[in-house]
Order: sequence, then C-alpha cells, then structure tokens
Amino acid sequence: MEQNILDCIIVGSGPSGFTAAIYAARADLKPELYTGLEPGGQLTTTTEVDNFPGYPAGITGPEMMMDLQKQAERFDTKVHYEMITKAEFSTEVGGVHKLYAGNKELFAKTVIISTGATAKYLGLDDEKKYNGGGVSACATCDGFFYRGKDVVVVGAGDTAAEEATYLAKLVNKVTMLVRKDEFRASKAMIHRVENTPNIEVKFHHELIGIEGENNLVERAVVIDNQTQEKSTVDVHGIFIAIGHKPNTDIFVGQIDLDENGYIATEKGSTRTNLPGVFAAGDVQDHIYRQAITAAGSGCMAAMDAEKYLAELH
Repeated sequence: MEQNILDCIIVGSGPSGFTAAIYAARADLKPELYTGLEPGGQLTTTTEVDNFPGYPAGITGPEMMMDLQKQAERFDTKVHYEMITKAEFSTEVGGVHKLYAGNKELFAKTVIISTGATAKYLGLDDEKKYNGGGVSACATCDGFFYRGKDVVVVGAGDTAAEEATYLAKLVNKVTMLVRKDEFRASKAMIHRVENTPNIEVKFHHELIGIEGENNLVERAVVIDNQTQEKSTVDVHGIFIAIGHKPNTDIFVGQIDLDENGYIATEKGSTRTNLPGVFAAGDVQDHIYRQAITAAGSGCMAAMDAEKYLAELH
C-alpha cells in the first residue's frame, strides 16, 4: 500500500489549531486537522468570551470555535473528529512523521501540535455541577462577570496569587483558601497578595463543597483541616487556581518538554527540537494562556511549517 504523505497534520482544535489550519490551507498545504476528544478545546467549556477582538457584543466559546472551524473548512481544511493516540517523529530534516489515530496510520512532512492544556480541578462533583455557573479556572477570562461581588480563589502557588490579585481589582472581596500553612508562590507574588487590602487568606482551609440554587454558586463550603470545623463563605464565584496540565502525554520521550511538561519551543518561533514539528497554543505557553495568544501562535506555526517545506525543495 502506498503511503499518502501529507504536507501538514494539525493535532488539536482550539484557537491555535484552527488558526494554524486557516493559514496552512491558504498557503496550499492542504492541512488535515484531528480534533481530539474535546473539539474546540478549553474554550468550549467557557460560556461568554468577551476579550477576543472583533466580537463587540461577545460570543460564546462553542460558537466562536464553530466560526473558526467553518473558516478553516472554507479553505479546504479536512477536519477529522478523531484523536491522535501515538506519534513517531522523524529526527531527520525532510523526514516523514508518523501519527496514529487508533489503528489508522498517518504520514506527514510537518506536524503542528496544538493539543492545549487542561486546567486542574480538585475533583469535587460540585465543580462539574456549577461549571459555567460560578466555577472557573481562568480569572482573566471570567473575572469581569464578578465585578463588585465576592469570590473565592483556591490555590497556593503563583497562579493562585496572580488570579487573586487580578480579581481583587474587579471584585469586592477575594477569599483565598490555602491548604497548608504557607504559600508555594514566589516572594514577589506573596508580597502582592499581602499588600492587597481586599484579599483575605485562610490557611489550612480547603474547599469541600459548593451550594446554590439553579446551578449558580452562592456559597463555598470549606473545612479547617486542623480543627475539622466546617463553615460557609457567601460568594458568587469560585476560581480553582491549582495549575494546568499540558496535553503532552503521547509526546513524552520524543520531544523536548520543560519541567512541567510543556513543549519547549525556540524563542520567537514555534519550532521544537524536531525538524518539521511545531507547537502552538497552551501546549507550549504556560504564561499567557489566552485564546488570542493561542490563535497568534497558530498563525506562527503555519508560517513556520510553510517556510520549512519551502526550504526542502
């Protein structure tokens, strides 16, 4: 059987994957995109997207992803609702990369990895129940909706400290729940929290439940893990800020990752340590993690892939 070698396969379907597809398709690379388990990526779990330029009235995450997909398909991107389960990358310039979607073998000269990252949650049933009704893992995405209200932030690291200080500018009061007796955050971030008057930190406290009518958050149920005393905090929003996990499990051992599992890319580009393999969006960005920055890096990845292919000829 003759191998059908594609110019470009895109793995993942958030803003970075679809933007890469739009650019790759317009450059005549005839990309094929594999959506993975969550077509549209993390944005499909958010309700309102108000900070993406060009949508003055805002748009829902799922609608925006449908728009991006239609745009990619307009330029003849083939979208497969399948998951890439394994990768065998070539280390040669001009080599052919092999991917597997289940038992199906795929071959491509370039691969753009846009598999994103998954916000870590505590694992409470209530988190799922109230997701979109007051539970969030992104203050910059959703903080605006809580102007003048009270919120809880769960976490002890830099992410939690950043989310809390960001929210403090918008909301009435932030209560931080820290499981141990100290922060894990950097000194600079701890100082920022301590110098923000409307942040209250509760050490040795954990979130154990959420209450509210009509799947809208009204109270956080917390426990003091030293005294085992339970109490409630009246809040409208609960931000889980215990970090993200990049979706890179299938690439471990083949591609350079940083200590947290994010794909390492060359500064100012989307190139990885492997020729013809590029990474875009949250799978390689643990700093900004926004739809707009993901889209921007998707554009970069497609242009980097196009340049790589042009230099082979």
